[in-house]
Amino acid sequence: MTSTQISVTPQAPVRPLKVAGASLIGTAIEWYDYFIYGMAAAIVFGPLFFPSFSSIAGTLAAFATFSVGFVARPIGGVVMGHFGDRIGRKSMLVLSLMLMGGATVGIGLLPTYATIGVWAPILLVTLRFVQGIGVGGEWGGAVLMAVEHAPANRKGFYGSFPQMGVPGGLILANLVFLGVSTSLSEEAFLACGWRIPFLASAVMVLMGLVIRFTITESPDFEKVKDTHRDQRLPIVTVLRENLREVLLSAGAFIGINTVGYIFMAYLLSYSTKVLGMSKTLVLVFTLVASFVWLIVIPVASMLSDRYGRRRLLVTGSVGLTVWAAALFPLIDLGNPSVMMIALLGTAVFMGIVYGPIAALFTELFSAEVRYSGASLGYQIGSVLGGGLAPTVAAALYASWGSSAPISVYLTAVTLLSLLCVVAITRKVRAAA
Repeated sequence: MTSTQISVTPQAPVRPLKVAGASLIGTAIEWYDYFIYGMAAAIVFGPLFFPSFSSIAGTLAAFATFSVGFVARPIGGVVMGHFGDRIGRKSMLVLSLMLMGGATVGIGLLPTYATIGVWAPILLVTLRFVQGIGVGGEWGGAVLMAVEHAPANRKGFYGSFPQMGVPGGLILANLVFLGVSTSLSEEAFLACGWRIPFLASAVMVLMGLVIRFTITESPDFEKVKDTHRDQRLPIVTVLRENLREVLLSAGAFIGINTVGYIFMAYLLSYSTKVLGMSKTLVLVFTLVASFVWLIVIPVASMLSDRYGRRRLLVTGSVGLTVWAAALFPLIDLGNPSVMMIALLGTAVFMGIVYGPIAALFTELFSAEVRYSGASLGYQIGSVLGGGLAPTVAAALYASWGSSAPISVYLTAVTLLSLLCVVAITRKVRAAA
């Protein structure tokens, strides 16, 4: 078994914060690109790319293309994890941002079904796959750059910066989508307005690339190279020596990722199309809850540095399991105030779990295979969690005509993750 200790490299006080800030900005841009696809899938991709389908079937088809990105994520994690462990974290972060940005702008330029027929959904799926490759390599590199530059007693806090990029990207995506959709008529938005959030990504990606070129390589990776401990095939080493850690980390992440993508993607479709709520109102609620999520992440991560990952993650996972069971019964009441409370509670428990997970996953693997190991566990959990969640939820509602099966589904996956969190945190209890 490879060592689970993270090497400590003395750094100038400002350097870890600079790297963590760069990780946050770049990650937020990548997740903005990723999330605007989910919002477009919930609102416009059905009629524009699957016009021959019914409203429910079109939404289901659009969310199926959304899931394609998740299928690509482990591939991106394995490929970029390999080169991230072999040639460095920084170069993979630049590549991931270029892939994501190029695919996102491509979607913004894509003709619809009315123009090029069946090629429209085919190209949409292809570009979504490229997005998945990019984001699959992003998380591991961003987290490792932040954590491996951090002081030994503050790895949880610094690891929270790329984690904040997720709600940060969601907030940015919501603001842009909200601004565009409220500024244009429904007809203008469907005709061309939906393209604006995708095309705006070009400017953001250029800014992100400039920032990423300025950061230095991870000191832990440099030490691996200096001591000739780099592995020829890191993924093989991980699967041979750390398979249990990969599987448990994937299981630990499934629950929050499932709830997260119900929160970030499916609820917009469900609330507007099933409950008849205002699209603007739901976007505003999601925006407010995302700000709460953003705030809770660093707070929970700092507490994990002080009280231990196990205590924070188990507490958060228990709360998330209970709240997931209550989420749809609360939303189905159709009361905007109750829905706001439901989303805020979800955001709090997601933040408690999501913040410390970055440091936890890096503590499971030695530096020479850390990019491959952490990325693989995270991305497998993403495929089985968020990758399936919107499609499964839409299919369950289409089959049963009720949200009750969705509640059962959410409760089951969050309970599974709770069990995995309990098991995995025993291994790193020394961090407590």
